[in-house]
This record gives sequence, structure tokens and C-alpha cells, in this order.
Amino acid sequence: MKNQSVKKNIDWLSVIIYSILVILGWLNIYSSSLSSTDGTYEKQLIFIALTIPLIFVVLFVDGKFYEKYASIIYVIGLLSLAGLFVFGKTIKGQTNWYSFGSFGLQPSEFVKTTTSLALAKYLSDTQINLKDTNRQLQALCIIGLPILLIVPHDPGSALIYCMFFIVLYREGLPGWYIWTGFIAILLFILTLILEPEYVILIALITIVAVYFKTRIVNRNLIASSLIFLLISGFVLSVNYVFTNVFKQHHRDRFNILLGKTVDMKGIGYNTNQSEIAIGSGGWFGKGFLEGTQTKGGFVPEQHTDYIFTTVGEEWGFVGSLVVIALFVTLLLRIIYLAERQKTKFSRVYGYCVASILFIHFFVNIAMVAGIFPTIGVPLPFFSYGGSGLWGFTILLFIFLKMDANKVNEW
Repeated sequence: MKNQSVKKNIDWLSVIIYSILVILGWLNIYSSSLSSTDGTYEKQLIFIALTIPLIFVVLFVDGKFYEKYASIIYVIGLLSLAGLFVFGKTIKGQTNWYSFGSFGLQPSEFVKTTTSLALAKYLSDTQINLKDTNRQLQALCIIGLPILLIVPHDPGSALIYCMFFIVLYREGLPGWYIWTGFIAILLFILTLILEPEYVILIALITIVAVYFKTRIVNRNLIASSLIFLLISGFVLSVNYVFTNVFKQHHRDRFNILLGKTVDMKGIGYNTNQSEIAIGSGGWFGKGFLEGTQTKGGFVPEQHTDYIFTTVGEEWGFVGSLVVIALFVTLLLRIIYLAERQKTKFSRVYGYCVASILFIHFFVNIAMVAGIFPTIGVPLPFFSYGGSGLWGFTILLFIFLKMDANKVNEW
């Protein structure tokens, strides 16, 4: 039967989890900024209040609108990023904001949605076959254009767009793309830890072992040799890229993460303090508003990228596990909803939503736990900021609107 109203058919489980996360996020922002005088938690409360009419607007618009005008919305998103080169305001060394008096807007938070819509629109074409090289390049261009515009202002945010490869894989992209990415990351990290010669030797031994392990009919000496040459060239280029392309603070963060540098008072201060705050929470935490690290302001940017340290200190391991469980439940729910969609467009968009929320969730928590380099990636619905909250809200509720509009089968 057809849906009669969004109110009746919207996935209330997702809405409830979203609401709980937003409320818990504000409580932690309140705790981490209580001693500040800039009205941080009051501003966040205003941002949260403004999401209510925003949600109604998103749900009021016909679900077909997002598919019909996906390409136009995508172009508008690209233009908003390009405009930063001329009209952008520099905050903390990054020119990724538009300033409207005391109010700032970060377009990259909304372009995740516009790119998701454009990718879903492209992949929903019945003629698209991602085993075709030309189709792969066209899909990669949709993902790559916002990356090119974001990297000069905020390299960390560009990492988010790599998760679209998971969406492409779900829709038929050959698996070797994913494996190539994982291997490249592994080789990059190994080369920073070991000498390049040792990494090349390990690669050679691995390739030879795989070659002789494979059945004779499948052996290809030329292909194996070519792979070895590509790996060797990549490994030999790592140190040059790391030294000449990465900025100094990026190099410092990797060196600290890999244990090559110890700098507890400088570039490693944030990570060290976040680990202390989380570790001090124990099993059940110190209690709401009782975190000494939080009250003392020892963790910089605690209300933004490091908001999860407040959870760890005041709510402990159990409270942190509850928050993680809420995020995981929401992600699994979105994937479940995506798989039951009646149109390819809404299914692909649903996977885009899940992928973006997952990479934000995973990278942010890994960062504050000290197992990932410090990157300016906010925790969805938790971290302070209007642009982030509104961007994630629009991203999620467009999908919930699509889901509410589908035809159910009983």
C-alpha cells in the first residue's frame, strides 16, 4: 500500500536515535564549555532549535525533488566551495568559512549531501555499469571535484569522500579498487616506520610467495613484475611526498602517532590530554559536570573535535559504550532501510548517508583515543557547530523522507 503521510511512515527509530544523540551531544557541550564566557552551549542550543524547522522543510519537500534536481544541487554545492577562494574567511589557518557578521557557515558540511545526491542520481541510471572504465571515471569525477576544491582549505575533510568507494563497490565497482587503497595505505605507513628497502623486500617476498602459491594456469609473470615495479615506485616516493607535500603539522602528527617523536607539550598535547581524560573516567565515569580534565580545560577544542573525551571522562567506559552503540545502531538501521528501498536512487543515497556518518564516527573516536592522527573531523550530532549539525541533519532526513515515500509491501 502507498504511504499516506510522512508522519505515519517515517522511520521513528532513526528519528529517536538522532534525537538522543543530539541531546547527549548538547549535554557534553554544556559540560565542556560551562566555564567559558563565549556562550558556546547557548549557541549550540540555538543551532539545535533551528534544526526543527529545517527538518520540517526537508520532510515537506517532495521526495522526487531531490532526485530530479540532484545535478543542479550538486553544481550549487561546487560553486559554494569555489567561492571560498574569493569570499572565504580564514579561521585557525583554514579558509573554509563564509562569514555573516558573527555567524559563520561552512559549505563543505553541506556538500557531502549534494555529492551524495549527485552520485545517487548518476548510479541510478539503468545504463550504468561500473565494470566499464568510462563509467568508473565519470563516477570518480563526481567524487573528485569537491575533493579538489576542499583540499586547499581543509585536507582532513577530503578523507570523508574516500568512503564513497564503499558505495561504488556496493553498486558493482571491482573489488581490486578497495584492496589497492588498503595496500597503498599499509605501504605508506610501513615506509614511514621502516626503510624503503625493507618494505620493497617484504613486497617482493610476498609477490613471489603469491606467484608460486597460485596454480600454474593462473600465473602471470609479466603482471606480477609490473605490480612489483608499481609498488617499488610508490614506496620510493613516500618519503618525498611526506617531506615536500605534507605540511609540518601533518608530519608531526604522523610521527607522534608512529612513536617516532614524543611531544607532550606541543603538537601531541591534544592527543595526550584526550587519552588522560578518557582513561581517568574508569568504568562508570566521574559524573556529569565532575570531570576534572574537562572542568580544568586541559583538552583543547573539547567541545568540537574532542567532544568524546567528555563522554569518556564523565560517563566512563559504560557511558562511552552506550554512545558507540547508539551510533552503530543508527548506521545498521540506515543500511537496513537502504536495502529495502524500491528505487536505486534512494538505495544508493542511503548507502552514501551510512558511509559518511560511519567515517566521521570512526575517525573522530579513533583520533581522540590516540590511534589515528589528529584530523579536524567532527563527531556527528555531538560536536559543537551549526554547519555540522545542520549538514548531518539534512543528510539524514532527506533519506528518511525518501524511505517514508516508498511503497511498502506486506
